[in-house]
Amino acid sequence: MTTRKVLILSGHFGKGHDTVAEATATALAPLDVECRTVDSIDMLGPAAGQAGDRVFRSILSVPPLYDALHFSQLRPGGRLADLMDWAAVAAMYPHFLEIVREFPPDLVVSVFATGAGVASRYKASHPDLITAVFITDAYAHRLWVHAHTDIFLTTSEVGARSVEGLRPRARVAVVTHPTRPAFYAAPDRASARAGLGVPDDARCVLLMSGGWGIGPLAKAATAVARAGIWVLAVAGNNERLERQLRRASAADRRIVAFGYTDRVPELMAASDAVITSSGDTCREARVVGRPLILTDVVPGHGRENLMHELELGGATVTTMGPRSLVATVEDFLDHPPAMPALGDPDRWERELRGALAPVGFA
Repeated sequence: MTTRKVLILSGHFGKGHDTVAEATATALAPLDVECRTVDSIDMLGPAAGQAGDRVFRSILSVPPLYDALHFSQLRPGGRLADLMDWAAVAAMYPHFLEIVREFPPDLVVSVFATGAGVASRYKASHPDLITAVFITDAYAHRLWVHAHTDIFLTTSEVGARSVEGLRPRARVAVVTHPTRPAFYAAPDRASARAGLGVPDDARCVLLMSGGWGIGPLAKAATAVARAGIWVLAVAGNNERLERQLRRASAADRRIVAFGYTDRVPELMAASDAVITSSGDTCREARVVGRPLILTDVVPGHGRENLMHELELGGATVTTMGPRSLVATVEDFLDHPPAMPALGDPDRWERELRGALAPVGFA
C-alpha cells in the first residue's frame, strides 16, 4: 500500500495551533501516513506575514477594536471578513501550490483559519482530495468555514451549530479537545511542590495567559503574593513580561517566575488553582484536575471561549483589578469546586480517526 500524505496547515499566532497540529500528526500516525506541517502565516510571504502579525497583535491590544472586528465582521461573515479571506487566500495560493507539487497530499487538515480558505480553493479543482478543518475555539467565525471542506471538527455542540449557521448541512463531528501526553503524566502535588520549592502547606496558584502573556500579569502576581499566596507565574514568549515577573520575584520569594517553559504540567500539579485566559491551557488544567480562575483579557473569540469554560464548570471569572482579583482568588481557594483529573489520553486520537473515516480517510 502506498503511504498516504497528510498536510497540516497551522499558524504561529499563539502556541495553541501548533499544539493541535502536533496532536493531529500523532493521532494519524497509526494509519501509516506521512505528515507534514506548514505555517499558514509563512505562506503569506515574508512581508505580508510580518505585516499580518503586527496588525493582529495591534488590534488584539485594543479590546474594543478587536471585539468590533470579531462580532460585526468575522463571526457573521461581513464584507470586511470576506475581503480579508480573499486577500489571504490570493497571497497564499502560489506558495501552497509549490508545497503540494512537492508533497501531494491525500488529506489536508487546517487547524488555522486562513489555511482553511486556501485548502478549500485547492479542493475545488482536486475533488479526490479530502479536506478537514479543526476548530478548537468555542464558536466558528467566517474565515473557518468554506464551501469545499469535507468535514469540520469542533470540540463542542455549540461549535458544531456555529459551523452550520454559516454553512447549513455541513458535515460536522464533535471530538475531544487534544491535550499533550505530558499533562496526563503530571506528577503528584507533593512531588511537584518539592521540585519547585513551594511549601506543602502553602496556598499556591499558577498564573499564565497563553504564549503571548496577555494582560497585567506582573501586577496580578504581586497582588496575589502580598495576600500570602504563592504564585507560579509564566510569561510565555513575552520577554518584557518575563523581566517584570523576575523583578517581582526578586522582591517577593512567593513569586516563582518563568519565561517560556515546558514545565507547565508540573506547575499545574503544584498549584491549587490555575489563573489564566481562555484557551488551550483550560483543557490542560482540566486534565491535571485543577480548577480555573478565568481572566477576561482576550477579546473577541476569547470571550466566547471564556463563556464556554464557565458552562463546563469548575471555573469562575475575575477582573484583573488587584483588589477584585485577590478577593476572587481567596474565596475560590477557600471553597474550591470538585475537579477530578481527566483520564483516557487516547480518546482524542480514536475520535479523530473515527471522524475521518466517513469522508474516506480510514
